[in-house]
Amino acid sequence: MKEGTVKFFNEAKGFGFINDSASGKDVFVHSSGLKTRIKENDKVSYRLEETSKGLNAVDVKMFDN
Repeated sequence: MKEGTVKFFNEAKGFGFINDSASGKDVFVHSSGLKTRIKENDKVSYRLEETSKGLNAVDVKMFDN
């Protein structure tokens, strides 16, 4: 699983971006890929999935503390 911080998430539109902790790159996330609700600045874990539009974050969930 990869780790990152939610940079932006628009609940109304159902998408946003996660900044990957290791690479510093932004990864697209759609609400269909969420396991738990997220908001900006949340620390999350996720995995990457290749789609026709590029890489998407899926199985996104907040870190268990």
